[in-house]
Parts: sequence; C-alpha cells; structure tokens
Amino acid sequence: MLRVLIVFLSSLLLAGCSVFGIRSSYEQPEYRVVSELSSAAEIREYEPRLAAQATVEAENPEAGRSAAFRLLFDYISGENRPAAEIAMTTPVATEGSEESVAMTVPVESAAERGKIRMRFFLPEKFTKETAPAPVNSQVEVVALPAKTLAVLRFSGSTDQRRLEARVKELRRLIEESEWRADGPPRTMFYDPPWTIPFLRRNEVAIPVSR
Repeated sequence: MLRVLIVFLSSLLLAGCSVFGIRSSYEQPEYRVVSELSSAAEIREYEPRLAAQATVEAENPEAGRSAAFRLLFDYISGENRPAAEIAMTTPVATEGSEESVAMTVPVESAAERGKIRMRFFLPEKFTKETAPAPVNSQVEVVALPAKTLAVLRFSGSTDQRRLEARVKELRRLIEESEWRADGPPRTMFYDPPWTIPFLRRNEVAIPVSR
C-alpha cells in the first residue's frame, strides 16, 4: 500500500497540496448516514455511482494494489478514448475534442479470492455512455448500484496490519448491531501520505444488510 500511495503522492505534487491533505479539492460520492455503530463507525447509504475498475491477480495485497492503481492511473491520465487528460484539481477545463476526467476520492480497493479490485469513482457528470472508454482491457467502467456500507473511520498509518485490525474492529461492531455483513471488506483513502498522520482520513468498509 505504501508504494501505491507514493505513486499517488508523486502524481499529486503538481496540484500544490499541503500537509493538511487534499480531499477538499475533490468531488466525493454522496451518501446518507443511517445510524451510528460507535463514535467512529456508521452505516451509510450510497447512491448509484459510476467507477473505473481494475481487477488483477495478486500474490499479496501490496503488489495487487500497486498494479491495479497503475492501470487506473493510466486510464485517467489519457489511456482511454478519446485520450482524455487528467488534472489533479477540479474542475478541469479542456479545449478542442479532448475531454477531461477529474480525480475523485476515495480510492477504493477490495481483495477477493487472490485478486485485487480497485476503483476510482468518476465525476458525477459522467454517465456509462459518456465516460471515456478504457483502452486497456483490464480496466472497465462499471455502474455500481446503491449500496449500504458499515464504515469505520480512522487516522494514522495504513499498513496492512493496521488495516486488518480495523476490519476486525468493524466486524465486531457489526456483530453487536442489528446489521449483518453482506460482502468482503474494502479500504478507502482520502489523503496522500505527506498529510500529517493524525489529520488523515482513512476508512474500512463492509457491505451490510439488516
């Protein structure tokens, strides 16, 4: 995960971001808080969303996230039709026949059966028909249905051991509630690694149903 965030770091340097994070500069998926599981955990209802998705075979999570991130970064950097350009700020202005794809947060990833699937949520203005088409066959644009997620928010480092501990904590909170886990866990990162650790917004999430 550190390598993935380093790539994220290098690609965002030109945006003039500070140690206080960059999430306020980016469009974020809308959600409604249904209930609270703790002071740091809640149940959210997300509306249908559009995302660019990459799924790769992975011997370990770090290598898989790095490979998937690279594919998605290439997609939003112009490896698509009609060669859309990416800027790390929103809104993005373009001229001529080119289109723009704005970077959004969070970046979401999930591991399942030896594979890593990562998504970049696309700006709300795009539809399945108008989103730039990926050139690489490993990348696809997917329409995600409405989803209910249990989400645990935390700050600090995002090493694998810490993520696993947070997932375990979230599963416990779900088991103690009226909700039940309904899918594999995922991680969401809102800030680059140069952000002051205690100001970072990181989240682990698990799909749930009543």
